[in-house]
Amino acid sequence: MTEPRWLSAQERRAWLALLSVNTLLPAALDAHLTQLNKLSLFDYNVLAMLSEAEGRMLPMKELASRTSASLSRLSHVVTKLQARGWIDRQPSPDDARVTTAHLTDAGWETIVDLAPEHVERVRQLVFDALGPEDVARLSAIGEKIVGRLQDESWIFRDPSRQRLLGTAAHDGGEAP
Repeated sequence: MTEPRWLSAQERRAWLALLSVNTLLPAALDAHLTQLNKLSLFDYNVLAMLSEAEGRMLPMKELASRTSASLSRLSHVVTKLQARGWIDRQPSPDDARVTTAHLTDAGWETIVDLAPEHVERVRQLVFDALGPEDVARLSAIGEKIVGRLQDESWIFRDPSRQRLLGTAAHDGGEAP
């Protein structure tokens, strides 16, 4: 039997920091969005991914990929968001066997209203504490870890993608 590869003191410190970020950050963002609009972080992410998609629609399988969710979890959440009038499901215009999620005008208005406060909260909790070099390192480290977890993650399909949280101007169809 081979000897376990224990973490060094530096690796343990990094691991515990990452683990804490993975627990504390989503909880803080979730609480903020719930306070603003009774919306979870996952709900917001579903709306945001649709708001950035061409025609404000995505096949459910692609939306699941972009939200790092199972189709089962996504279907449950889409049903909930449908009940609020923010999403509807339609057959794909390209293939009737494929179901797409479509962001409604009411869903668009919701994400446009929420995006500025959500992005400000993300900025306060994450980016205000980092310099430009830290942001570049965070991006590189995050992408390396995602690559180990899911080497075909959607984030690697378009390296020019610059907004995951909706930072574009709210003019004539730009994603929030």
